[in-house]
Amino acid sequence: MKPVQITLLVALVVAVICFFALGLTEYFSLSYLQEQRMRILDFYRENPVVTILLFILVYVALTGLSIPSATALTLLAGAIFDLVVGVIVVSFASVVGASIAFAFARYLFRDLVRTKFSDQLDTINRGIEKDGAFYLFAIRLVPIIPYFVVNVAMSLTTIRLWTFFWVSCIGMLAGTTVFVNAGSQLGQLDSLSGILSPGLIGSLILLGIFPLLAKRALSYLRNRFSASE
Repeated sequence: MKPVQITLLVALVVAVICFFALGLTEYFSLSYLQEQRMRILDFYRENPVVTILLFILVYVALTGLSIPSATALTLLAGAIFDLVVGVIVVSFASVVGASIAFAFARYLFRDLVRTKFSDQLDTINRGIEKDGAFYLFAIRLVPIIPYFVVNVAMSLTTIRLWTFFWVSCIGMLAGTTVFVNAGSQLGQLDSLSGILSPGLIGSLILLGIFPLLAKRALSYLRNRFSASE
């Protein structure tokens, strides 16, 4: 690795270690965010633009460093913003953060991995060149692989950054909408009786069946794609 790459890698590792060593994960737990929701809401009402910009900055920073936090932050967005604003904010922040993580991993690791695993990468890259966009779309639509792992793994292939960006944006939109909607319902939960509210029950059901719906949609799209060839 080049000195610049080593320096960047060390800086990233130190940043991640400091994040966990300082106990900052506590501030992004669902329980803590739920406790602080009213304060955040008050701040948002008084400073909507600043709140949105700060939220985007935090989301991009954490996802760009590949720190697992996307689920909690997406639910928080639903609890603070309305559905439309939440989806727009999270969609933008998540795809920018993912692209930064993708770019970092590509710059730091692709040449090294290509040298050591050239034969395996050649096989993967042939598949990526054939239908890489659809493959990435499938992973994003049905999140069977953790968000941050996809960012790093795809960076080792030949897929272009722009393709990664727009496919991720489209592929994550449905899941983002489901989680933001669930967050908005959880944010309205003021007592145990609220657990039985139709809105919350419907959101939790949708959250549970989303993977099944996504797989059905993916199967339909794959059949259409194959038929058109």
